[in-house]
Amino acid sequence: MGQATKVLQLFKTLHRTRQRVFKNDTRALEARIKINEEFKSNKSETSPKKIEELIKIGSDVELLLRTSVIQAIHTDHNTLKLVPRRELLIENVPYCDAPTQKQ
Repeated sequence: MGQATKVLQLFKTLHRTRQRVFKNDTRALEARIKINEEFKSNKSETSPKKIEELIKIGSDVELLLRTSVIQAIHTDHNTLKLVPRRELLIENVPYCDAPTQKQ
């Protein structure tokens, strides 16, 4: 796969992830502006090594957004309601109140 294809694929993936992670949050959905600015500011980059570095950074950001960000909604002055996406709950490990030592 060529670098231009990888860059375009990453651009699209970041926007899809942004839409899923920040669903119904208009202020956070404006992250699209930041994504577009970052890609635009590096548009003229020609160094294959630097482009690979930027692709790696973008991929890491996408992974972080997809696996670590949870929406929270203010329900009153001191209370937040967490709204985790289904894919974040799949690998949830149950809490153990009485841990045992490994033997």
